[in-house]
Amino acid sequence: MKKLIALSTIVYFIFNYAWAMERATLIPAPHYNPPSTQKGLETIILAGGCFWGVQGVYQHLRGVTQAISGYAGGSSETAHYEIVSNGQTGHAEAVEVTYDPKKITLGDILQVFFSVAHDPTQLNAQGPDEGTQYRSAIFTKDKIQDKITKDYIDQLNKTQLFKHKIVTKLEPGKVFYPAEDYHQDYLEHNPTKPYIVFNDLPKIQNLEKLYPQFYKAEASLTSNLAKGAQTEQK
Repeated sequence: MKKLIALSTIVYFIFNYAWAMERATLIPAPHYNPPSTQKGLETIILAGGCFWGVQGVYQHLRGVTQAISGYAGGSSETAHYEIVSNGQTGHAEAVEVTYDPKKITLGDILQVFFSVAHDPTQLNAQGPDEGTQYRSAIFTKDKIQDKITKDYIDQLNKTQLFKHKIVTKLEPGKVFYPAEDYHQDYLEHNPTKPYIVFNDLPKIQNLEKLYPQFYKAEASLTSNLAKGAQTEQK
């Protein structure tokens, strides 16, 4: 019986790995992708299932200075992993991506989001994870982000590159709450954990394969940012 269970587990992980590798879809860049008129760095909040993998993808994206795992969509009182996990808080596991618009555009970031970071056609689920906390959502902060995102979703739906319609929700004006420290840089710190191996590392591989112009080998870790801040204080 134990051998049967072990074999079933191996088959399950192999299936999920193959699914993760195949599900990435090369998609066209947004038609509407105006240059930013803002000075300095920009941010966008993205939710696409478990934040470990989404954070990992954007930490390997050129032009991204930091990617922080956290929660968006609910209140500050419920922005804690144990509470969010019940799926009743309104929160989604999300990643706040900070980027330099001189090096990468919002359109580029969305292109990676819809093709590599997650499957935008899955409703309230992503891979093995289910619940509204794993929904596909973009928390826009202004009308420009709103228009770029809406236009791009319409564009992608018209291409029919995906087998199903995109279900990504736009949720403007929501507050982002950083997740607990042990969730930050999780993919980089736990590259051999089965969940990471079968669900998230394929995303990094797909990023390098499909968008080599965006990929960088060295991840922008939140721990490195913290060390930099401590050095400045000294």
